[in-house]
Amino acid sequence: MKTEWKWAAGVAATIVLGLVMLMGGRRHFIFGRPAQPQAGASTPVIPKLRAFDPSMMDTKVSACTNFFQFADGTWVKNNPVPPQYPSWGSFNELQIKDREELHGILEQAARDKDAAPGSDTQKIGYFYASCMDRPAIEQAGVKPLEPEFKRIAAIHDEKSLEDEIARLQRMEVNAVFSFGSTQDEKNSSQVIAGAGQGGLGLPDRDYYTKTDAKSVKIRQEYVAHIAKMFELLGDPPAKAASEAATVMKMETEMADASMTPVELRNPVKTYHKMAIEQLRGLTPSFSWPSYFNEVGKPGLSTVDVMQPKFFQTVSQMMATLPLSNWKTYLRWHVINHAARALSSPFVRENFNFNGRILSGTKEILPRWQRCVQATDNELGFALGKEYVKKYFPPSAKARALKMVHNLMDTLREDIQTLPWMGPSTKKAAIAKLDAFTLKIGYPDKWRDYSPYRVVRGPYIVNFLNGDRFDFHHDVNKIGKPVDRTEWQMTPPTVNAYYDPQMNEIVFPAGILQPPFFDPKADDAVNYGGIGAVIGHEMTHGFDDQGRQFDAHGNLKNWWTPEDLKRFKARAQCIVNQFDNYVAIGHQHENGKLVLGEAIADLGGLTIAYKAFKKTPEGRANGPKIDGYTPDQRFFIAYGQIWATNIRPQFARLLLSADPHPMGFIRAFAAPSNMPAFARAFGCQPGSAMVRPAGERCQIW
Repeated sequence: MKTEWKWAAGVAATIVLGLVMLMGGRRHFIFGRPAQPQAGASTPVIPKLRAFDPSMMDTKVSACTNFFQFADGTWVKNNPVPPQYPSWGSFNELQIKDREELHGILEQAARDKDAAPGSDTQKIGYFYASCMDRPAIEQAGVKPLEPEFKRIAAIHDEKSLEDEIARLQRMEVNAVFSFGSTQDEKNSSQVIAGAGQGGLGLPDRDYYTKTDAKSVKIRQEYVAHIAKMFELLGDPPAKAASEAATVMKMETEMADASMTPVELRNPVKTYHKMAIEQLRGLTPSFSWPSYFNEVGKPGLSTVDVMQPKFFQTVSQMMATLPLSNWKTYLRWHVINHAARALSSPFVRENFNFNGRILSGTKEILPRWQRCVQATDNELGFALGKEYVKKYFPPSAKARALKMVHNLMDTLREDIQTLPWMGPSTKKAAIAKLDAFTLKIGYPDKWRDYSPYRVVRGPYIVNFLNGDRFDFHHDVNKIGKPVDRTEWQMTPPTVNAYYDPQMNEIVFPAGILQPPFFDPKADDAVNYGGIGAVIGHEMTHGFDDQGRQFDAHGNLKNWWTPEDLKRFKARAQCIVNQFDNYVAIGHQHENGKLVLGEAIADLGGLTIAYKAFKKTPEGRANGPKIDGYTPDQRFFIAYGQIWATNIRPQFARLLLSADPHPMGFIRAFAAPSNMPAFARAFGCQPGSAMVRPAGERCQIW
């Protein structure tokens, strides 16, 4: 539940963050919604990636005036968003490189006739081969889903409706609400059951509630999309249109009762541990004991109900709406979930709405790329085991680990000298830092996929078997001690995260390579790139969310009232800074939504710079390389990891719910608060990249 990280292979980056936020997840990623491609056409040609690339720069522009243009201007000009993507940046370039490498591993596995039955090699080979078998997929059409549709049609009372909701959730269909395992936020050593808002087909609740012309248009397009999907299932146009209107009305009622993205960031507001008697009072029209039995966890006595108001509304809906409405709603969510694994008419219509309309993507990528991505979704640790054997040498892990320790030492020194924090809060902060768990490259214990049945036959069968495996893997944790060895990102993932309940920072092998990290590069470049990423994740432990969890991952205040007041005042400085940034058109960043990521960017870059200045190169302020001093190379390397072009549709999607600021803003926002940046480039007071002393933000 709060602990799963799965890419949605057929939906252009509208799922990952949505699930994390709707489920009340606390995990913080360096990147938000990746610009995930759709299925179909060609791949952009990827140049050899460098950790510092002067050819990306536009040196006609002053670094003091427009740092993003200075660091990335030529790249932006020469790299328009490919038609298969909603946005394009250095992050995507590295994703494509990784995907090519994974492609080779999977092609070999698919051809391996000697793989042991039931082995990881056979599973990834079979899964990939079934995904690539387009003739079989086209021939099957929607037939593999007919048993599910028959079960939905057979719903005849409230009990059978509840049973079917549970059954579909076991297939990871987004039916009504979310359910799974979560750490107890006030006893982080234990895994408990959690239930959260969900049940929507659009990215988040604001898509249903906003009244501007663009939002109204998207809702109209969404209804038309639902109707088209029902027509593909064989319903007459008039009936399909009526069914689509029913779905929209039900989802809008759920959305109205859902928390906003900003509200979801407050862990206190999303922790409501309830006994079974309280659940009965909250949702009198829903039988929780029966539901628990159907999802495979009979006898549960407590659940963390993250959004009680939402569940009250759902209970009322179940008591008042006719079963025919619920049957229509569930049919929609089955086909919406499975569309990307079905025949081409469903894939095309799924892309038309989620790719073209929501994200602005113009074309779809080739099947092999979707199948590589899908295999990583479903069998990512089996695939990742082969990936790290081939592409992640021990030397890379050793140097990355050394950098992490250097950055932790620097943050520890920084905390000890903070003028605004008192001794008792400093002591607790250092205890939390010292308790960090470090996970670099890949897990020490690999996930066991033996219960996951993978066949050479129909792709949709493997797809749904994978969803069932993931659900049961998750709910089987309930009632057990937390497994602190588990990873929530696969090794090839180009991202990183901090988990406040585990108090851990995790850096998969996928991100530990150029342009973020190069074992052969100078320290200035590596500390400006991966050093800032590491610092970012560490600082999440002390941002507006992370500061609410103690060294053991428990939701507990460890701040004195005076220190907390001073922290909030400094955080408000960042809210004000980002509220003033125009992201696209007339839309501004939402400072309260992006606060945690903006704090982490500023703290991470500040700590990375201080750590860099402790290296021999940083202390000596050595000779220029490529015409730039070490300090300049540090900041340029940071700016270049945010090289991005983005389509307006996708930008609007991100602004609605993504807690990460726009990439081009991240390139200059944190540096503009740092006097070290002004010194490095000789920026004078009054320059765009020199925030006035009274407006300069600093926390860590």
